[in-house]
Amino acid sequence: MAWYILYLLNLLWAVAGTSTQTQGSCSVPPAQQPLVNGIQVLMENSVTSSAFPNPSILIAMNLAGAYNVEAQKLLTYKLMASDIADLTIGQLALTVMALTSSCRDPGNKVSILHRQMENWAPSSPNAQSSTFYGPSLAVLALCQKNPETTLPIAVRFAKILLANSSPFNTDTGAMVILALTCMYNKIPVGSEEGYRSLFGQVLEDVVENISMKIKDNGIIGDIYSTGLAMQALSVTPKHPPKKWNCKKTMDTILKEIELGKFHNPMSIAQILPSLKGKTYLDVPHVSCIPGHEGQPTLPSQTNPAPTSASNITIIYTINNQLRGVELHFNETINVSVKAGSVLLVVLEEAQRRSSMFKFETTMTSWGLVVSSINNIAENVHHRTYWQFLSGKTPLNEGVADYIPFNHEHITANFTQY
Repeated sequence: MAWYILYLLNLLWAVAGTSTQTQGSCSVPPAQQPLVNGIQVLMENSVTSSAFPNPSILIAMNLAGAYNVEAQKLLTYKLMASDIADLTIGQLALTVMALTSSCRDPGNKVSILHRQMENWAPSSPNAQSSTFYGPSLAVLALCQKNPETTLPIAVRFAKILLANSSPFNTDTGAMVILALTCMYNKIPVGSEEGYRSLFGQVLEDVVENISMKIKDNGIIGDIYSTGLAMQALSVTPKHPPKKWNCKKTMDTILKEIELGKFHNPMSIAQILPSLKGKTYLDVPHVSCIPGHEGQPTLPSQTNPAPTSASNITIIYTINNQLRGVELHFNETINVSVKAGSVLLVVLEEAQRRSSMFKFETTMTSWGLVVSSINNIAENVHHRTYWQFLSGKTPLNEGVADYIPFNHEHITANFTQY
């Protein structure tokens, strides 16, 4: 009965929500609501005491209305207690948004994020579009906390975007739209009118870019980038030149869910807000249960507390044999990590032991993706990237921070798509 009450409350909140998305023609039909409920339960069940705390999942849970309150409490507690020292700008921004959506005070995380964005600059004048994903998240998170102090950061960021000629991928473009829409809607009274024109110009350019990725079946980019794109197109003040049929997009996504395409927790976290009629702009407006503002308590343990995980040895190989790439190599190293570790832990240990295994990551909607190993970087123009295998099983396009592996042999191949 408790879950049914939560479900009814969630429906009432969805009707009264603050999202500017048009309801009705782009909502989930009642007959297909069980599909959405099913993937939400699947996502919430991925939250365990041993799993890496994923802020994207907590944001999705809070926007949708969590069914598993114990998992919600656990994830909130872990994010509040997490060490932010090694987080990227994008990860820190997601953490701030996750805690905000949980009615928690992010504390000094906001000032740290603000300082990082004041010092941020792209690596080159024409940096790849994925470079801007994390900073877009940061502008959005800061805008939601204090648009007035965020204005100088957002203005500088918008000018950098205007000067960049690299084409945006769908995820990055969608996040830029969400961030600058927040600023466009919250320009402080008395500010120069030129700021609105600046944000409007960037929004117009990026919305046009995104609209060109709308396929005949309604998918925007690919099925996994469509969730963020739906959020962006539903709130932007600038209408796309190519008309977007939201209902067609929704119908196609529901068919893909029925076919089992959304089984990864991160892919669910990206699509779920749109299925519930919410966007990341609704994060500051989540209604929390009375009394929810206090210090969270750890949820009751239904199983005995796990003992310390034992170490396992991972055989990690990096391989580049692509023609046209100067440096060819095939190197293997054995590293010892805790059982149940995510890929990022293996890569960090290998890098610590040998400079040949040095790697770099890029923040994406799925998490940190490995973009460079041993100074060989992915290149969107050459269609090259690093593919990771756990045994013979691909590891979600190199997502390093949230995806566990289940094989003692990991291989990174530099390849072409």
